[in-house]
Amino acid sequence: MTRAECARAGDRCNVSSNEVFQQWLKERKIEDVEAFVPDMAGSARGKVVPADKFGAGEMKMPEAIFSQTISGDYIADATNVEDRDMLLVPDPTTLRPVPWAADPAASVFVDCYHRDGSAVAQSPRSVLRNVLAKYEARGWIPVVAPEVEFYLLSPHSDPKEEAEPPEGRLGWTEGARQPYSIDTMNDFDPFINDVYAFCEAQGIRIDTLSQEMGPAQFEINFLHGNALENADQAFLFKRTIREAAIEHQMHATFLAKPMAEDAGSALHIHQSIVDKQGINIFSNPDGKASELFYGFLGGLQRYMPEAMLIFAPYVNSYRRFLNPDSSPVNLAWAVDNRTVGLRIPDSDPDNRRIENRLAGSDVNPYLVIAASLACGYLGMVEGLKATEAIEGSAYGSEFELHRHIYSAIEAMRGSNAMRSMLGDEFVTLYTALKDEENREFQEIITPYEREILMFNV
Repeated sequence: MTRAECARAGDRCNVSSNEVFQQWLKERKIEDVEAFVPDMAGSARGKVVPADKFGAGEMKMPEAIFSQTISGDYIADATNVEDRDMLLVPDPTTLRPVPWAADPAASVFVDCYHRDGSAVAQSPRSVLRNVLAKYEARGWIPVVAPEVEFYLLSPHSDPKEEAEPPEGRLGWTEGARQPYSIDTMNDFDPFINDVYAFCEAQGIRIDTLSQEMGPAQFEINFLHGNALENADQAFLFKRTIREAAIEHQMHATFLAKPMAEDAGSALHIHQSIVDKQGINIFSNPDGKASELFYGFLGGLQRYMPEAMLIFAPYVNSYRRFLNPDSSPVNLAWAVDNRTVGLRIPDSDPDNRRIENRLAGSDVNPYLVIAASLACGYLGMVEGLKATEAIEGSAYGSEFELHRHIYSAIEAMRGSNAMRSMLGDEFVTLYTALKDEENREFQEIITPYEREILMFNV
C-alpha cells in the first residue's frame, strides 16, 4: 500500500447507520458498549451502555471532563462556569470488540458537541481535526506513523517503592540493557502474543516490536496512515498494553522516566504530506527535497519550543532530558542520525518523511500529532527555512528545549501561533491544567528533601 493509500485507508468497522450498528452488535452477541472520549491526559472518559439500549436516546457527559488534572481534580474553567453537559455522538466507524472483556463487549469513540451543534473545542480529538482541516483547505493530507515505547514492571502497590522490571522465564529478572535482544523478548512471549492478538481483534495496525535500551522496555511501530485514525490507534494501544500486562500479572507504564538509572520512554512521530493525487510534497519531481520539506522542518525548529508543553506534559517528562547523551535535547536535523531531535530516515523520494523524536510516551497522542503537524504547517505556509543538516553526533550539543515545565507553560500560554492552530480556548484551558498539576507536585516533599536537606540546612 502506498503512503497516499495509507492516508485514506483504515481498518475500522464499516458501520454507517444505527441500524447497521445494532446489527453489528447483535451478530457478535455484544452485551455492553464502552462509549468514550479521550481526555486531556489521553485517558478514556465515558459510559458503559447495555448493547440493546445503545443509541436509544441522547448520551451526555459533563464538559468538565476536559478540566480534570491527572490526579482527577477539577480546575475552574472560565468558558464553562455553568458546568454544562455536552452531547456525545458515536463515531460508528470506530466500533470494535474489546478482546479482554470477560463478557462480550465493544468500544466506540464518541465526539463531543454543544447543543447548538458546534464541536467542543477543548476535546483533543477536535483539536486534531481542526489542524487537519487546515491541511485539507490547502489540498494536503498528512501521513503519520507513531512509534511508542513502554516499560513492563513488576506489580506492587506501594508508590514509595522503586519501579522494577518483572520476572521473565525461570523467575529471572532482567537487569542488564539488551537493546534489540530476541532472547529478552522471548522471556515475554505470552504477553507479546496477547498484544498482537488483542491488536488484531481491534484493527490496530501495528508493525514491528523490538526490545529497547531499558530492562523490559519495548517499542511498537505503527503502520503509516491517516493522522486521526493513527491517533485513535495509539490511544487504544495504550489501553491494550495495560490490559495485556494485567493478564500476565505485570504492570505497563508509559511514564517518560519511570526508573532513574535507565532510559526514558519516547513517542516518535514519522510524518510526511501528500497531495490529493497521493504525491509526496516533501519531494520534487527530480527526487530532491522540496522547499515545503525544508519549510516543515523550519516550522518544527521555530515553533516546537512554544508547543513543548504538549510534547513534555508532566514534571516527570523533563527528567527524560536530564541526560543529553541518550535523549535528543536539540532541534537539529540530519539524515539517518538518531542523535538529533528531527531525524530524516534514509528512504526513496516517495517516502521522504520527518521523524520527530522529542515527545515522551506520556503524551496525549491526539495533541502531540496535532502540535507537530501545526508547527510544520506554519513553517510551510510562512516559507520558513531550516538550518543546515548537522554532521556527526548531536549528543552533548546546546540544549534547545525547555528544561522545566513552568517555562514550557509560559511559552505556550503566550504563543499566538499555538492559539491560532490549536484553538484559543484549548490553549487557555490546557495551560491552566498544567499550572494546577505543577502546583500539586510542588506541594509534595520528596525523599531527597527529607533525607538530604532536612538536617543539613
